[in-house]
Amino acid sequence: MEIAKLGEFGLIDRLTKDIKPQNTSTKYGVGDDCAVLHYPDSEVLVTTDMLMEGVHFDLTYIDLQHLGWKSAMVNISDIFAMNGTPRQLTVSLALSKRFSVEDIEQFYSGLRMACDKWGVDIVGGDTTSSYTGLAISITCIGEARKEDIVYRNGAKETDLVCVSGDLGAAYMGLQLLEREKAVYYQMVEEAKKKEKNVPDFQPDFAGKEYLLQRQLKTEARGDIIQKLREAGIRPTAMMDISDGLSSELRHICKQSQVGCRIFEKQIPIDYQTAVMAEELNMNVTTCALNGGEDYELLFTIPIGDHEKIQQIEDVKLIGHITNASLGHVLVTRDDQEFELKAQGWNPL
Repeated sequence: MEIAKLGEFGLIDRLTKDIKPQNTSTKYGVGDDCAVLHYPDSEVLVTTDMLMEGVHFDLTYIDLQHLGWKSAMVNISDIFAMNGTPRQLTVSLALSKRFSVEDIEQFYSGLRMACDKWGVDIVGGDTTSSYTGLAISITCIGEARKEDIVYRNGAKETDLVCVSGDLGAAYMGLQLLEREKAVYYQMVEEAKKKEKNVPDFQPDFAGKEYLLQRQLKTEARGDIIQKLREAGIRPTAMMDISDGLSSELRHICKQSQVGCRIFEKQIPIDYQTAVMAEELNMNVTTCALNGGEDYELLFTIPIGDHEKIQQIEDVKLIGHITNASLGHVLVTRDDQEFELKAQGWNPL
């Protein structure tokens, strides 16, 4: 169905008619000029992300349902990175005529699955037309007690540096998708030259399923936040790894006015990531440091919590915070020391 057949308000009604609020702070959601939220005893956290077709995603290899999931998760992740709880989401879309109503329903199905996982209410947004493809702007609203909020500027000397999960897999997943896309387009060009039909194409993803999952089905690490709370650990500084470990760690160091020392052999890397990097003749540590889109949590904790953090599954201690005068140091597997450079994603 063409979107024009429903119109803006008809589309909104179709996408949101059965959304029911899950949070007591959601007083009124979709259907008026503003959503109405109520937070009497906590701080409000707000984050916004914009995703542009051709810059942040390629519809050649991500379907709209996965894109909806990912669009929600990257925003939810920012709330967790402040040690908060995500509560509400607004969704704005700019759509070209090539998208049907059913396409946007697929997007919303992924979006809603992500929101349902973390109990987040969709409370509004906007739609408009686009001449350049699909644009997505999402705002996530969360809450936290004032004393629980974790900023980037709280790291102290002797604090331990920790990360959740493993790093570099999402970047390797992107490289895999780009490789197979290039193979497909080469087949198309050869078929055109020979004036033949394009043969059936099956991308070679065997043994690389985890890499695809990490790229296409992003997970916000609210489970790690819960484990930290249960263990009685409050990070001193924290952020999620969207642009690469090296960039994010330098952000924390700059805002906390400290240095850092991390160890290559401690950086968690999945086996499939290492194999893919070898296939592509890439340095796997460079991929883990600079790849981005892992959406794992990078955080620092007091050294006194050393034993507690070792008991938490899927968290790895990778180094410690130092005096700012000592700089940002990566210690390699053969004990050489290099300056940790920020080479992650730059959106501009």
